[in-house]
Amino acid sequence: MSPPLGVYVHWPYCARICPYCDFNVFRDRGRTQEQAALARAIVADLEAQARLTGPRELVSVFFGGGTPSLMDPAWSAEIVAAARRLWTPAADLEVSLEANPTDAEAARFEAFAQAGVNRLSLGVQSLDDAALAFLGRNHDAAAGVRAAQAAARAFPRLSVDLIYALPGQIPEAWAEELRAVVALGAEHVSPYQLTIEAGTAFGRAVRRGRFTPADPDAGAVLYDTTQATLESLGFEAYEVSNHARGEAARSRHNLVYWRGHDYVGAGPGAHGRLTIGGARQATFAAERPAAYIARVAETGVGFEALEPLSARDVAEERVLAGLRIAEGVPRAEIAPLEVPPAKIAHLVELGLLADDPHRLRATPKGRLVLDRLTAELAA
Repeated sequence: MSPPLGVYVHWPYCARICPYCDFNVFRDRGRTQEQAALARAIVADLEAQARLTGPRELVSVFFGGGTPSLMDPAWSAEIVAAARRLWTPAADLEVSLEANPTDAEAARFEAFAQAGVNRLSLGVQSLDDAALAFLGRNHDAAAGVRAAQAAARAFPRLSVDLIYALPGQIPEAWAEELRAVVALGAEHVSPYQLTIEAGTAFGRAVRRGRFTPADPDAGAVLYDTTQATLESLGFEAYEVSNHARGEAARSRHNLVYWRGHDYVGAGPGAHGRLTIGGARQATFAAERPAAYIARVAETGVGFEALEPLSARDVAEERVLAGLRIAEGVPRAEIAPLEVPPAKIAHLVELGLLADDPHRLRATPKGRLVLDRLTAELAA
C-alpha cells in the first residue's frame, strides 16, 4: 500500500473579510473570469504535482479558504474528479468543503454533494446574534441553524466551527451554545479561542483600545467548559481544538497534517509537504490569484521551487503538529531534535507530558500551555 496522501485546495475568495482573519483571502467582487481560470489552473497544478509524487493512496481532499462554497460546484466536481484520477482514492476517501451558513450558500449544498463532497465544515462561529455582529459575520443565528440542518441532510458528515473567549462571554452561555450545535446534527465540533492577530482589523481595534480581549484566566475557564461539555455529549477531544463523536467522525484531512503525512497544496497561498526520493520537501504557492495562475501557465506548478527540509526541520514540524493530537508523536520521529532525556523527565514531573516511553503526548495540563511546551522541546 502506498503512503497516504492528502490534497489541500485553497479557494481564496470571500464575500467579506472577517475582522479576525489573517488567511490569504480576497474579496469576491465580480471575478468570474479569474475564478474560472483559477479552477483550471488548480487542476493543471494537481496534474503536475502528481508526476512528482508518483502513485499514492489518496485519503482526503479538502477545499479551504477563503470561502470555497462560493465557487461554482461544477468546478469543485472537476477538481475532485482530477484528484481521484491522478491518485488511487481510498475506499473511504474524505472530501471536505468549508462553507459559511448564509442562505445563498446553503442553497448549493446539494450540488456540492453531487460533486463528490461528503463532509461539510460549516463556519457557524456562534449562535448568538450579538456575537456574530461583533465577529463581522454576514449571517445571523437563524441562518446558522438553517444551514446546519440543511448540511446534515445533504452530507454524510457535518463539522461545525465555533469561536469562543469573546469579550464578556460566560461559561454557562457557552456550554448551552455547544449543546445547541450538537443538537443540530454535528458529529464533529471545532471550537477555537478568539486569537487577535497582528495586521487584522481586530488587531488594529485592540491596539486602539476599542475592545479588550478575554484575559487568559477567562479563556482557561471557557476551555475547561468546552472539554467538559463536549465530553458529556460523547465527543472525544482527539486534538486541542477538535472534538469528534467516535473515531469515524474525526477529520481525516487534518490527521494527515498532525501525523506528518504528505499533502499536495494547490491554489493561491497553499502550502504542501511532499516526500520525493526519500527527502521531505516544502512547497509554497504564489499568494495572489493572478500570480498563481500565471505561474502554473509558465511552469506547470503553482509554487516557485521545491524547498528541501532538514531532518531537524521535519522533527520540529512533527513536534508542533503531533503534540496537538491525543495520540502524540513517536519519540523516534523527533530524534533529530536531540531533546535531553532529563528535559523530558522534567516535563513529565511537571505534569505537562504523559509518562510514555514510546511517544510524546501532552497531558490535559500540557495542552493548556502547548505553545510553551512545544517551544521547550524544539529549543
